[in-house]
Amino acid sequence: MRHLEQIWRSPSFWIIVGLIGIVIILEFSTPPEYVMGYLYISPILIANSRLSRTSTFLITLAAVFLTLINIWIPNHETVQISMVVNRLVTILALVVTAVLSDRNRQTQLVLVTQQAKLQAQDKIMNMREDFASTLAHDLKTPLLGAIETLHAFERGQFGQIQIPQKTAVATMIRSHQNSLRLVETLLDVYRNETEGLQLKLAPINLVNLAEEVVIALIPLSTSRSVYINLNYGESDFRKFLWVNGDGFQLRRVFTNLLTNAINHSPRGAKVELVLETNSSYQVVQMIDSGAGIKIDEKPYLFDRFYQGQSDRLATGSGLGLYLTRQIIEAHGGTIWAENRQPQGAIFGFRLPSLVHSSHDVP
Repeated sequence: MRHLEQIWRSPSFWIIVGLIGIVIILEFSTPPEYVMGYLYISPILIANSRLSRTSTFLITLAAVFLTLINIWIPNHETVQISMVVNRLVTILALVVTAVLSDRNRQTQLVLVTQQAKLQAQDKIMNMREDFASTLAHDLKTPLLGAIETLHAFERGQFGQIQIPQKTAVATMIRSHQNSLRLVETLLDVYRNETEGLQLKLAPINLVNLAEEVVIALIPLSTSRSVYINLNYGESDFRKFLWVNGDGFQLRRVFTNLLTNAINHSPRGAKVELVLETNSSYQVVQMIDSGAGIKIDEKPYLFDRFYQGQSDRLATGSGLGLYLTRQIIEAHGGTIWAENRQPQGAIFGFRLPSLVHSSHDVP
């Protein structure tokens, strides 16, 4: 009853009633040979856009009935086959109009619903990113303070400490440093997506960066009993791999990829850091002998927050490789990952070579 009351009170309903009344007058005031039933299309379209599906169905049914009954009313003339055919065609047009308009209405409803869902998802995503960025920024300061305090303990500034205590403090420092790197990575990822990655370009020798990172990661490789071997492909001689790049950002690339290779290598294994030069580009590869990469996970390795189910990706935030890809692509390079035979994985990247003369390189 409430639904019917809403229909009766709807202005659209009375507009439709008025249009139907006009069509009926035209329909039944003309000879049966002339078909005016096409004019019912307007009330059907208006009803479909303003009223319920049931109301549209009833109006379509009434239009079909009035169009058909006009064969005999008001004139009782002989019914011609052409008159019947004309009205059947008109009825078909009315039914098709009602069906298509109803489908269009349902499609519009689905689109509106999907748009609302997408807007809600975007809002949730923005809230999550703002929250993560704010949280990461607020965590950075206390982590730095904790690391400095632990270093002070390690140096004995608060009193003499024993070797077992030094070991425990060193472990705590590494843990806090890992947390700090995660926080900084999270901040950089969001900053790069909102502001773009700002590079400070200069001539960089990738060999120097690689050697610096290898030295910095000796404590990690030693703790995991992993040996790091730096070589130059088919050559045994030290080379120069000059690129136009941001030293700070490219150092993070080496650190992320080499740390990834160390963490996923078994104890006693060897990680190969291969540096190769070409006239048009420089190639760097990190080769480990770990569990390898599952085929179904390979396309998603460098996606944000992706964490696969294999042993390689069982830990981590899913941001390190994503940030690495951002940095390499910002330098105009490419990055990839592939399985190594018979076991292990290869993570590599390629950067354009620096075009220079002899006085361009320091």
